[in-house]
Amino acid sequence: MAQIKLSNLRHSYQPNPASDADYALKKIDLTWDDGGAYALLGPSGCGKSTLLNIISGLLVPSEGKILFNDQDVTSLPPAKRNIAQVFQFPVIYDTMTVYDNLAFPLRNRGRDEDTVKRRVAAIAEMLEVSDMLKVRAANLSPDNKQKISMGRGLIREDVNVVMFDEPLTVIDPHLKWKLRSKLKELHQRVKATMIYVTHDQTEALTFADQVVVMQDGEVVQIGTPVELFERPAHTFVGHFIGSPGMNVLPCDVQNGAAFFRGEKVALEGPVTAAGDGTAEIGVRPEFVKVSANGAGIAAKVRKVADIGRHKVVEAIAHDMRINAILEGEAPNAGDDVMLDFKQSQTRLYKDGWLASQPEGGAR
Repeated sequence: MAQIKLSNLRHSYQPNPASDADYALKKIDLTWDDGGAYALLGPSGCGKSTLLNIISGLLVPSEGKILFNDQDVTSLPPAKRNIAQVFQFPVIYDTMTVYDNLAFPLRNRGRDEDTVKRRVAAIAEMLEVSDMLKVRAANLSPDNKQKISMGRGLIREDVNVVMFDEPLTVIDPHLKWKLRSKLKELHQRVKATMIYVTHDQTEALTFADQVVVMQDGEVVQIGTPVELFERPAHTFVGHFIGSPGMNVLPCDVQNGAAFFRGEKVALEGPVTAAGDGTAEIGVRPEFVKVSANGAGIAAKVRKVADIGRHKVVEAIAHDMRINAILEGEAPNAGDDVMLDFKQSQTRLYKDGWLASQPEGGAR
């Protein structure tokens, strides 16, 4: 396995890029440790696949270097990088048996049959397909075909990294959770460096120890799932992660205090960024308290969605929509309510970036 380092990396599909807008990938400096589970998360077109193709060697970056264990592999072709890749659609041979599909990457590299037998048995046991080894791949269900495709990526013990490019896209929703759980279990057992590319926050947050969130070719935050949820470094992260996402409200900043439509909103702590950038308040729906006559901002309930384990209340205050997540009783559509934001979870953002810190210092 390998530590992967991206140094001063940028890429443009244009021959003579003149500005940041011409780059599909903005400047990226990033290190993934050996044996870690990582995810690249972001919407379509944000640069995830471009970055994956650069790491795999299918693209040569316009600028910067890719290092595997401090070895510069920037100009090496894919075959020289010793990687395995699992794609959206299962890459298997329908006319071969499951055993022969799993064995193919090893046989292709001249491994002896004893090694092939040992590795196929081990991977088949991990994937829970030992009873299918004699079955032709054409007769498998879509989820089992993708299992075999994953197994082909994991069968070699000498790979530097295993990369997954949205591998659950074609899997039925009721089966996705099984494969997500299986993939997480496989990582814990084989300890390979794994990079998982997806636009699905659930897939990223359940698989990865560290998630890289991308927007418009830029890395906007790197962190654990808990860090991304509890302290978004950018309003995009707050909006993209969570269901519903973070409430983002316009505000004015005067003497270090934030005002939403003239009403003062208590922040987590001091404002850390000066300047005249666009100021916004960010607070997740989980930290909005709704009451009939308590403290806070006056609002009117627009609708209430009961999704079983909790209710999502959508209210309107000063012509702005504010969501709250409640457990237990909830108001009805049309009710007048008061919205109170939990101060320790209410933050200021300037030009999208976090601009406040908790009382007592940054964390």
